[in-house]
Amino acid sequence: MPSVKSSRVHPKYKKEYRVRNWREYEQGLRARGDVTIWFGEEAITNWLEKPSGGPGGPRLYSDLAIETSLTLRTVFRLPLRQTEGFVGSILQMLGLDHLPVPDHTTLSRRAKSLEVVQSVSSSSEAIHLIVDSTGLKIVGEGPWAAAKHGGRGTREWRKLHLGVDQRGFIVASELTDSNVDDASVVPDLVEQFSSPIDRFTADGAYDTAAVYELLTNKGAEVVVPPIQNARLSKSDTVGARARNANVETTRALGRRKWKKDSGYHRQARVENTFYRWKKIIGGELRSRTTTSQATEAAIAVNVLNRMLDLGAPRSEAIRK
Repeated sequence: MPSVKSSRVHPKYKKEYRVRNWREYEQGLRARGDVTIWFGEEAITNWLEKPSGGPGGPRLYSDLAIETSLTLRTVFRLPLRQTEGFVGSILQMLGLDHLPVPDHTTLSRRAKSLEVVQSVSSSSEAIHLIVDSTGLKIVGEGPWAAAKHGGRGTREWRKLHLGVDQRGFIVASELTDSNVDDASVVPDLVEQFSSPIDRFTADGAYDTAAVYELLTNKGAEVVVPPIQNARLSKSDTVGARARNANVETTRALGRRKWKKDSGYHRQARVENTFYRWKKIIGGELRSRTTTSQATEAAIAVNVLNRMLDLGAPRSEAIRK
């Protein structure tokens, strides 16, 4: 049996939390399992692609039809052929069997170029941006050859970078190769929304001068634990001064006390998002190409945000 990693925090010092909106949260959990599906008039009208008048043959299905089919595939974890049959059965039950069903080859081809609009819109309200990454397995040539010819094969995976706000909604996402450095993706994540950032929280992998410089210049407080044996920077930039202050405070208080005083425990918000992702969506990507995998991840982001929008827990610490 695999060993269970115990918490490094003594139970005496752990805070206990209680959900204060349990009735609304419970209703939201039930709504996530509601399989009631209907097609609005706009969806029916826009199911087929309108003639563009440009050169070349017109596409039969609109982006709406492709994204709807791929979303159902993501929610129910279906292969492409089963997705084709599932969408066809829905259209038939709704009396919309006059609408054609995208076949599995069309879904596979269109997923490479589909532009998915993220469901969370930016606002003028400042957010607490919490960032981390995790790995997602992919079906590559190595595992396929190992299954066919024997042997261990080569393990292949992608790295999923997420940025969530204080509510737990995913406001930014990026899918990269497994060898991409976590801190180097932060500029791309920040560019995905226009809301101001008042706090930025991440683990020690983001303890770089570039991250501090980027976030402090945007007026954000950076809450990142310094790496072991961190050295003070001799630079006099805003980011360097902010990082030096974190290093000195950590040395004076100790790492555990610094984490408590700085509110670093809120980093668990993004870790909980990864837990939800792998429980609901799964820990692997079904698509074979990198562009299709990016589309798959973007659709999964919208699915999780929609589920959280139906009902999210509001927890408060219990004072003893």
